Amino acid sequence: MKKLILVVSLVLSSISGLAQTPSPKREFRAAWVASVTNLDFPTATGASVSSLKQQITSLFDQLQGVGMNAVIFQIRPECDALYKSSLEPWSYWISGVQGTGPGDGFDPLAFAVDEAHKRGMELHAWFNPYRAERVAGLYPTASTHVTKRHPEWILKMGTMKMLDPGLPAVRAHIANVIVDVIRRYQVDGIHWDDYFYPYSPNNVTTQDDASFAAYNASGLARADWRRNNVNRLIKMVADSIAAVKPWVKFGISPFGIWKSGVPSGISGTSAYSELYCDAPYWMQQKYLDYLTPQIYWMIGGAQDYSKLMPWWSTQMNGRHLYPGQAAYKMLPSSNWSASELQNQIALNRTMLNPSGSVLFRAKQGVVDNPKGIADSLKNNTYAVRALIPTMPWKDSIPPLPPVNVKAIAWKPGNVLLQWQKPARASDHDTARYFVIYRFPSADSVNLNDARAILSITPNDTTSYRDSTAKDQLAYIYAVTSIDKLHNESAPSFVTVHVTVVAEAAIVPTGEFALRPNYPNPFNPSTRIRFHLSARGYTLVKVYDLLGRNVATLVDKDLDAGTYDVRFSGEKLPSGVYLCRISSGAHAASQRMILQK
Repeated sequence: MKKLILVVSLVLSSISGLAQTPSPKREFRAAWVASVTNLDFPTATGASVSSLKQQITSLFDQLQGVGMNAVIFQIRPECDALYKSSLEPWSYWISGVQGTGPGDGFDPLAFAVDEAHKRGMELHAWFNPYRAERVAGLYPTASTHVTKRHPEWILKMGTMKMLDPGLPAVRAHIANVIVDVIRRYQVDGIHWDDYFYPYSPNNVTTQDDASFAAYNASGLARADWRRNNVNRLIKMVADSIAAVKPWVKFGISPFGIWKSGVPSGISGTSAYSELYCDAPYWMQQKYLDYLTPQIYWMIGGAQDYSKLMPWWSTQMNGRHLYPGQAAYKMLPSSNWSASELQNQIALNRTMLNPSGSVLFRAKQGVVDNPKGIADSLKNNTYAVRALIPTMPWKDSIPPLPPVNVKAIAWKPGNVLLQWQKPARASDHDTARYFVIYRFPSADSVNLNDARAILSITPNDTTSYRDSTAKDQLAYIYAVTSIDKLHNESAPSFVTVHVTVVAEAAIVPTGEFALRPNYPNPFNPSTRIRFHLSARGYTLVKVYDLLGRNVATLVDKDLDAGTYDVRFSGEKLPSGVYLCRISSGAHAASQRMILQK
């Protein structure tokens, strides 16, 4: 005869994991979604609203499917907007006519933010700060475009037009555009690309003579003045973000070589002297929360990834490094091997900082799966889920743990967990999403082990169905709250022990055995069952993790048979304890968790 034993116990506690795992629990995993020239989104001008929505949802599904937890979404490629704006016209890359947006009042940015958050992903709004026309005259600009409203702000170099970084009015305009976005949209970050003063063959020469003469009261050399113009804008935007929404992150992706020859053995374009871009200075001043240098080269050679990435790591001043990596070079036409990108990510993980990667770009470099990169990310490199790294300089206060966690249903292969959203913490923040962990035993409870993450809920969903639970097993589940800056609460635990066994197996015969205590975790007491195969002097003791004997449960001669004793932890603190039994030549031990 078989008996169904169903036990569902709920206890709340906090357990700290002890070991780090090869796959990091926290890692920023993002891809750039480029709008300019219809690279990633939208894939063509003039698409219907339904098509635009489908493109975003499909792309985000694919990125989530390979393990990404963030997208960097381009919304301002040429002083225009892929969102509703009263400051700049709709982008040409939406409709094919600059100034004309999609129909039905559709807002791509609002939709993209919602879809990212539904998938537990961050969305960073990507701006090109200065570029006004990538190719001057390629298409007619709208009457509301800055080239028409403020031609005095424009510098033209070769085939492109850009805003003059030396003008205070330009800096104010760019800052206003960004503040407008963070006020009206729930973006997680503001991101700039590497177009400051322009690349060759469009390098600036004397085009900024007028602004240099008018706005160089300090008498700086021309190159230093240009770098200072960029620095001043970055500080202005950083200060604006801190004043309006201090939890919004600010990051920039400069060219991957600061100066040719730095570090030793590196040669190439110097961002410092040719683009007037001094990223190490920004980090010294802590203007940014993260830096994503575009290190678009292989390991080895004159632009060696294995030299550049560690050098950038030394420049972070406590902030995060998310190297930009050239996934687009996985195309069949490239000489990159199929394992190059994985090798770079593996190299990143050998260091404390980097804290992640950003891949260029979403479609061509990732979801189109060149050289099997999407398959490799999904099945290997990003197979284990990861939380986004915290930024304690912005917020270090964890949310409160979820409450009333319970398992309300069970059948073999199906556990339904439910909980309630917690109250607000001392900083008035609450849970934005939840993480569900699953452990097969008390011995394996380790919240630092990313492999234990079963799911990261979308938004603040307060239930989860585990359809992978196996019959004949017991599980310990932990649910934690995560706030908008990814601080994690203490865990709330629920133990589900459901097993179908032959009744005769409940009382073992024959061999010496120490059965798993039940319940485990427990509060305030638990049952400890053991079987002796022969008469012998028997000791059953409980120790804490420092090896101190906290209880002696049995200390006498016992006959062969099955025994059941209780251990009470009423007067002991929460923690992990060791139960040890010895009888004659036999001995065994097991871990128990006391939770109060």
